[in-house]
Amino acid sequence: MSYVLTRLLEDTQIGEAEERARKALGDAGFGVLTEIDVSATMKKKIDKDMPGYKILGACNPNMAWEALQLEPNIGAMLPCNVILRSVDGGTEVSAVDPVASMAAVPNDELHAVAGQVRDMLSKVVQAV
Repeated sequence: MSYVLTRLLEDTQIGEAEERARKALGDAGFGVLTEIDVSATMKKKIDKDMPGYKILGACNPNMAWEALQLEPNIGAMLPCNVILRSVDGGTEVSAVDPVASMAAVPNDELHAVAGQVRDMLSKVVQAV
């Protein structure tokens, strides 16, 4: 099982992909809580150049609430990260697969919630 849900946006720059990702996330009830420009951070911290790479920390409050009620420590695995990465031919969009990331937690009810979130994120990735 892969740990990400991925799609290539051919001939699309990372800025446009980010706009599309933010819209698709919003349309699906997710907000972006955090964002990390990994490329800029690597340049600033260790003077290394790399292609565009941005992480959006996305959260659907209703689904997060459900998960937190089932497993109070699950916040250690939140939010759901969505990655935008410049690659040859366009931008790759990847979202964490919550089912894979929550597999180590022994809670079947949580796994059901993770499945719902995976379905939602899969639709988001396809909508970008």
